[in-house]
Amino acid sequence: MRLLLDQNLSDRIPARILDLFPGSIHVKALELERADDGVIVEWAKREGFVIASKDTDFYQRSIAFGHPPKFLWLRVGNCSTALVIALLREKAEIIRTFEASNAESVLILDRT
Repeated sequence: MRLLLDQNLSDRIPARILDLFPGSIHVKALELERADDGVIVEWAKREGFVIASKDTDFYQRSIAFGHPPKFLWLRVGNCSTALVIALLREKAEIIRTFEASNAESVLILDRT
């Protein structure tokens, strides 16, 4: 499973989670960091990625239109990159189960 990390997350994250989520990439590497959310959604849908973001716009889009693509909402506020990496690593199995589910469009992860 591959994650597409949105611009509001550090572009250093993919390199730190590749052992758990091979092929994950940041929108910056695709030159999509300033792209409209719709462009990012279409890219993720076409390429088979799960979008990971702190942005509520993707959440609202996922609730309204479902999946694909699936959306991983990181409700962590303003926090360190290390905390985001730790959360993704800690919840890796839950994230994989979510990605495999046909019923769920959104997975919400927070610091608790």
